[in-house]
Amino acid sequence: QVQLVESGGGLVQAGGSLRLSCAASGRTFSSSSLAWFRQAPGKEREFVAGISWNGYTIRYADSVKGRFTISRDSAKNTVYLQMNSLKPEDTAVYYCAGRDPYNSIVVVTTGYPYWGQGTQVTVSS
Repeated sequence: QVQLVESGGGLVQAGGSLRLSCAASGRTFSSSSLAWFRQAPGKEREFVAGISWNGYTIRYADSVKGRFTISRDSAKNTVYLQMNSLKPEDTAVYYCAGRDPYNSIVVVTTGYPYWGQGTQVTVSS
């Protein structure tokens, strides 16, 4: 059974930082693009950042460019999201997602068959 398990969420003041982790089990994602999405209350799930299977291609949503950094450690089957200069509008449940092997990063949820359960990030003003 494929599992993606996020951790690292929490409550932080505006301007603070958090680092999210997503550990995969049940299969290796070393050949798969991985991504982070988020969903705020009453809003659709949106793309935040993605990283290709080899780490050479990275994409960010405009709203997080310059503040968030995605990285991966394929040996640990883990993807990370370093979030700096957090804003109240970053408050959401953050999900990691994985594609099937050798597919490029896409920004739509339908491109990812594997999902974690989500971790809450709350940024207070």
